Amino acid sequence: MSGSFPVSGSAPCRFAHYFVVCGIDTETGLEPDELAGENFEQSPLKRTFKSKVLARYPENLEWNPFDQDAVNMLCMPKGLSFRTQADQRTPQFHSFIITREDGSRTYGFVHTFYEEVTSPQICSAMQTLTQMHNAESTSANTPSSSSSSSSSMDSLASSLDEADSPTSSSSRRAGSYDSSRDTLYVSKALCLITPMPFMHACRRFLSQMHRAVTAATAPPLPLESYVHNILYEVPLPAPGRSLKFHGVYEPIVCQRPGLGELQLADFPLAEAFSLLGVENLVQVFTCTLLEMQILLYSHDYQRLMTVAEGITTLLFPFQWQHVYVPILPASLLHFLDAPVPYLMGLQSKEGTDRSTLELPQEANLCFVDIDNHYIELPEDFPNFPNKTELIQELSEVLLSYGISANTGAPPRTRTSPGSAPGSTPSTPGRERKTVALRQLEDDGRNGNLAGEELAVLELLQGNATLERLQALTKRTGVTVARVDALRAGVKAQLTEGHGGRTAAEEEELRNAKLNVQLREVCASRFTTMFADYEAFVIQSAPDLESWLTNREQMHNFDKASFLSDQPEPYLPFLSHFIETQMFATFIDNKIMSQWEDKEPLLRVFDARIDKARLFNVRAPSLRSSSYQRCTILKESAQTIEQRLMKIDHTAIHPHLLDMKIGQGKYEQGFFPKLQADVLNTGPTNNKWSHRTATAQRRKERHRHQTEHLGLENDLKEKFMQEARSLGKNLRQPKLSDLSPAVIAQTNWKFVEGLLKECRMKTKRMLVEKMGREAVELGHGEATITGLEENTLIASLCDLLERIWSHGLQVKQGKSALWSHMLHYHAREEKLEQQQAESPVSHVPERRKSDSSMAMPSLRVSLIQDMRHIQSMSEIKTDVGRARAWIRLSLEKKLLSQHLKQLLCRQALTKKLYKRYAFLRCEEEKEQFLFHLLSLNTVDYFCFTSVFTTIMIPYRVVIIPIKKLSNAMTTSNPWVCVSGQLGDSGIMQIPKNVLEMTFDCQNLGKMTTVQLGHDNAGLLAKWLVDCVMVRNEITGHTYKFPCGRWLGKGVDDGSLERVLIGEPVLPSGEEDSGRGCYTPPLQRSPSQIRRISVTSLSGRGYKPTSAQIQEAIGEAVNNIIKHFHKPEKERGSLTVLLCGESSLVSALEQFFRHGFKSARLFQKTVFVWDFVEKAIAYMESADQMGDLQETAEPLGRTCQSLCHYVNAINSTRRNIGKDGKFQLLVCLGARDRLLPQWVPLLVECPVIQRMYEDSALLRDRATVSSHIDVLETLHDFPITLEASIVKGIAL
Repeated sequence: MSGSFPVSGSAPCRFAHYFVVCGIDTETGLEPDELAGENFEQSPLKRTFKSKVLARYPENLEWNPFDQDAVNMLCMPKGLSFRTQADQRTPQFHSFIITREDGSRTYGFVHTFYEEVTSPQICSAMQTLTQMHNAESTSANTPSSSSSSSSSMDSLASSLDEADSPTSSSSRRAGSYDSSRDTLYVSKALCLITPMPFMHACRRFLSQMHRAVTAATAPPLPLESYVHNILYEVPLPAPGRSLKFHGVYEPIVCQRPGLGELQLADFPLAEAFSLLGVENLVQVFTCTLLEMQILLYSHDYQRLMTVAEGITTLLFPFQWQHVYVPILPASLLHFLDAPVPYLMGLQSKEGTDRSTLELPQEANLCFVDIDNHYIELPEDFPNFPNKTELIQELSEVLLSYGISANTGAPPRTRTSPGSAPGSTPSTPGRERKTVALRQLEDDGRNGNLAGEELAVLELLQGNATLERLQALTKRTGVTVARVDALRAGVKAQLTEGHGGRTAAEEEELRNAKLNVQLREVCASRFTTMFADYEAFVIQSAPDLESWLTNREQMHNFDKASFLSDQPEPYLPFLSHFIETQMFATFIDNKIMSQWEDKEPLLRVFDARIDKARLFNVRAPSLRSSSYQRCTILKESAQTIEQRLMKIDHTAIHPHLLDMKIGQGKYEQGFFPKLQADVLNTGPTNNKWSHRTATAQRRKERHRHQTEHLGLENDLKEKFMQEARSLGKNLRQPKLSDLSPAVIAQTNWKFVEGLLKECRMKTKRMLVEKMGREAVELGHGEATITGLEENTLIASLCDLLERIWSHGLQVKQGKSALWSHMLHYHAREEKLEQQQAESPVSHVPERRKSDSSMAMPSLRVSLIQDMRHIQSMSEIKTDVGRARAWIRLSLEKKLLSQHLKQLLCRQALTKKLYKRYAFLRCEEEKEQFLFHLLSLNTVDYFCFTSVFTTIMIPYRVVIIPIKKLSNAMTTSNPWVCVSGQLGDSGIMQIPKNVLEMTFDCQNLGKMTTVQLGHDNAGLLAKWLVDCVMVRNEITGHTYKFPCGRWLGKGVDDGSLERVLIGEPVLPSGEEDSGRGCYTPPLQRSPSQIRRISVTSLSGRGYKPTSAQIQEAIGEAVNNIIKHFHKPEKERGSLTVLLCGESSLVSALEQFFRHGFKSARLFQKTVFVWDFVEKAIAYMESADQMGDLQETAEPLGRTCQSLCHYVNAINSTRRNIGKDGKFQLLVCLGARDRLLPQWVPLLVECPVIQRMYEDSALLRDRATVSSHIDVLETLHDFPITLEASIVKGIAL
């Protein structure tokens, strides 16, 4: 990123490091550039030929070695280009950047112009190529089109090889060359390589050098004098100072921000905003912050650099950490295949349409078409917090300088390979025409006001009434912001060129002021958003060396707490952003600042936060998401203006050098060969040329070497080693000088720190989890989300890895914990072989709990859990396996027990760890295991909820009521298990078998079991007590109570029942540590304590009318609470609708209350019988016309009830009468019809025959209050599980 510009340690503080000339090498002649994607179907004038570095001064610098290939490639990314006198030959300027392996950057500024070719060999070679090309194209008769190529990279290269610039129309064949008639010109580049991006100064210096070559008269001094001056006699401005030096014709001024200001950014941000439009630029800025792949696309190299540098300068205080190539040379197109975040710029060719550009990967790509002002965004990415207000503030800043903010097409989200839906495919020609018109009307780069705004201003100024109104508003203290902004913009333009400054200087000043103001707006967003970030930084390492050594395993920032402190609208963006490499590096720099000087960006940022705290105690607005505007726009612009007005330092003037006379003679239009001997060494007496800052040097070298974090993995280790040795030499005495006692003391502190961190983490996990469950029980407000819980568990994994890597004898593999487990596994297998003859099992078995009746016990084994993880093909790394194993153990409440088992083999621990290691400190190890044991008091589903696609073995046991003879049935039974993530599908149960296992993709938390049979054979009745289902990996067991018959002519005639699950809590002596489960998510203590109103087993129990009314209120309340939780935190809605204490069971009790004698003529009567009779009455009344007089809505409600009941009755499922009533209630709740149906049933005369006078259903006040309660469900989208509504088409 251009935020940080270190001047390399021993580098003198020179303004420029190299002056380079690139162009055609007359000795090697014309060499086609194969790498640039040669296209022989183009005329030779349009083809690419290799360029060479013709000269560089000085030859080489020790502190900044010259990279010839990179400089040549970036000075002329397309290679040489040829022109004739008939073509346009306008000089071009562009910049480039070279990023070294250590992250430091060098800038290049290039002025490209066309020089006449004097070499007869090159002219004749071009003539021959042209004749061959003409002959081929004539013989072909038809213009050949390039065949579509197979690989996307090839087609990308060919699509870029279009005509480069429009040639003037001529009678002869366009692009042809005839040496007898035409003059041939070839491109040549003059380049300055500098340590800092003084873009405007370099541009002016190079253009003056070119002017000196093309002018009719020779320049005042030989060109060597000016080159020598800028290389050796012009210093870098000191921070906070301005500098004036002399070009060939005019003085050049530049300034450098002070230490407390935003760092130097000389690329015109206003141009980036004008090119893309404010909203588009903010979206690209967001993609950059989230480290996506960003591809910039333009025909102009300088535009690519302007947008790339513009975006990265807005990142303050963060820095882009990944691949950064603002100009991608044609020979490096394969870079686009990189499966990593990148920010690259690709040159488009005239006439090439975006649709012809095939890119290797587009899924996570942000494509920025600069010339056509539009962007394509990746799908589903979060918006920047307060995006609308940010766009508004940036637009106002631009408007105050007379630049319209409305350019740029609306962003397109990539939906399909074709064009965006609803967009008309635009032809490049038409799009260019409209773009040209828009640029004429609104040329933001020249600072013109858009036509519309100018018209508005003219109208305001010419209208007397409006003028009077405005005067009035001014007197009353009201300002008309937009008008004032327009006025300021026009005034800014009118005063341009005043104050004794040239128009160019004025433009530069205006650019500098606008740049800093736009950057300040973004910087103030981060200052507000991260005002309290320091509170969440985890300073865990005792010194730099141990921090560097354990950096990989360390958790440096308390993300969960930070997020819980943020306003809700910020979370989607922030939860992604704090996971990025740029944020991690920012936090690393913060942690390292306790041992060394602060990184410059961090120093400025921290100073701003401290200043903000002085002026504004942030506590009251802590969780507010209200937008705070930037308050220092004016003063930041004034600082720059004052610095440019008052020059602090003037460099030595260019002067005659001690040169051989006659060399480098002036020849108009040709850049001469300069005298190398005078340019390869600088003056010896210059007072600043050897100025080196020792502290600065040491700091910078150290910072470069510790910037290992963003590098590729193979470089990472190298830099860590260097940083470590450097840390030793610079920051502390050598370890060998320390006494054993001091070393022991240091390690002891480290052990204490780890134990303290473990205590804090487990406590926080418990408090957060308890806090959430307290909410489910109706207390307080939620403080944790699934996102935060995940972050907390990830930080626990980090901690365990750090503990296991402390004091290792030899590091094996990336994960110390998994490595230890593999050693343990190997040792246990050896022991098992030795004890094979002994029948005694040493593995503790989990005892059968009473609740699991016939469910065989599950073996508790660390190795068994390891095998489960090893069999998961989704996990590829040891670190991933260790984390998955931790999650599984945490979910099974076995983490402490497993780790205790792992550490009980003391011989192994001694072999793997040094004496001072945490794992060999007995007392601390015991406390650590005890802290982990405390996590057994809460339920985690951190394995089940993360690994959603893995195959899991399940065991099903069906428990019949044995005391009756029909324990087995002759019919063919089947079962289907459903969970939150899916269902198993219908599985036939083998005859006379009550237990089966099956493999299925993770079902998540189990919710329902459908159990049924086909009614075949003599014994076709089946009395089932319950069904038990267990996940064989996590051990989670669910009980699905039934207690009913399945069979025709018995109970309610059901052949199929939907059973609702409840988790089974393990019990048993060895589980006492593990068995402290929290209540299941769906219940609260008040319901557990009282006899359940609705339990199926207590069918004889008659609740009072008060209990029934309370149960309905409670059931509805639970459903409303369910929807008020974050989506990922909700339990099962099915349980709340159909389980124990659910809506269905509460309404069933309501309808049963006061039912006349339950058995008429020895036949059980069900609520469904009443519903059917009521429907029969309504239908007959409808046929006789009685319902005609009723109001229209009532008639429609009546029809809907009849329709639903008939549909349920005609389903092919044999679900029985109670099952049908359950289905009716669920469908009524889903479709918001329940409150309309209840009055119909109450008004029906059938009620008098079937209910006693005291029945709740006949009490009008009670019925109307229940209808009000049921209506509260209308606000929520109730969706029903597939297992409940299967076979019903409503």
